[in-house]
Amino acid sequence: MAFRSISRFGQYLRYASGFSPSRFGSVFNENRRSVTYMPRPGDGAPRAVTLIPGDGIGPLVTGAVQQIMEAMHAPLYFETYEVHGDMTSVPQEVIDSIRRNKVCLKGGLATPVGGGVSSLNVQLRKELDLYASLVNCFNLPGLPTRHENVDIVVIRENTEGEYSGLEHEVVPGVVESLKVMTKFCSERIAKYAFEYAYLNNRKKVTAVHKANIMKLADGLFLESCREVATKYPGIKYNEIIVDNCCMQLVSKPEQFDVMVTPNLYGNLVANTAAGIAGGTGVMPGGNVGQDHAVFEQGASAGNVGNDKQVEQKKANPVALLLSSAMMLRHLQFPSFADRLETAVKGVIAQGKYMTKDLGGSSNTQEVVDAVIAQLD
Repeated sequence: MAFRSISRFGQYLRYASGFSPSRFGSVFNENRRSVTYMPRPGDGAPRAVTLIPGDGIGPLVTGAVQQIMEAMHAPLYFETYEVHGDMTSVPQEVIDSIRRNKVCLKGGLATPVGGGVSSLNVQLRKELDLYASLVNCFNLPGLPTRHENVDIVVIRENTEGEYSGLEHEVVPGVVESLKVMTKFCSERIAKYAFEYAYLNNRKKVTAVHKANIMKLADGLFLESCREVATKYPGIKYNEIIVDNCCMQLVSKPEQFDVMVTPNLYGNLVANTAAGIAGGTGVMPGGNVGQDHAVFEQGASAGNVGNDKQVEQKKANPVALLLSSAMMLRHLQFPSFADRLETAVKGVIAQGKYMTKDLGGSSNTQEVVDAVIAQLD
């Protein structure tokens, strides 16, 4: 059953009716925009977003997003569904809601290790054909890290490879797991990576592979990347073997820009890059297909937290807040996205309200209150 934040319609209408350009002047000045965003008629109508709080710290961090969206009077409302990782499948009403709304915000869903329960995260990606995962790993001012000038975007193929789920026991004690790679999926993820780089003024795309060993499977992936690269002569293209990639990431991460990877490598590379740039609790991300998008914490490590974080209500909401800024841009609400991102970065830069993973002692609500206070 979905629960809609109906009251937001009233708040939005009251807010809109009292709109004054002077109320937003400081935002425009701070962002130094010389050319305004011209919406299409009707772009300001409130949009429905499917919300899955999920497991562990999920309800805490999605609740943080809801509070801040309310404070900003953002033109959206949530349809909330209870989904948990120990379910056998994602309920059909949830799938229908995402298909209808086109956009979903999701907390972490716990995936049982071993046994016969499949990952609901993988089910969602396959059901909605969310073939591209994007994780943005970058330095945040005020958050000390070993390396500077890190700004990496990891784009990962999301539907095949080792995550195809084709495993069987040949004879007792011998298990065969199939890695499926197709020209179609390899080509479209390469196209998405280069298109992302082109639209975001990125200078280089690096393909991560293990074609020296998996010559056919990863060879097909590289072949696809090379073909697409020829259509973008203004973007530098190079390739790196995944084990060397991991070593280069931890020693000289600033050399990377956009990275395009098959499924499993992308999961490992994205989590490694997130750890280098400040931790999984601050890195935004999402999954996108032709028709739908699901936004969540960028790196999968720690996305459901632990019992202590839940009990003490000290989960870090920053990653999901920044993912929500990505979502607002996806929904074509750029000024709301700018306000949210600026407020979150302002809190990090001040360093007063930080959760334990960032070296502080604040709880989730204190971070939320600090972000709301920063909103212009």
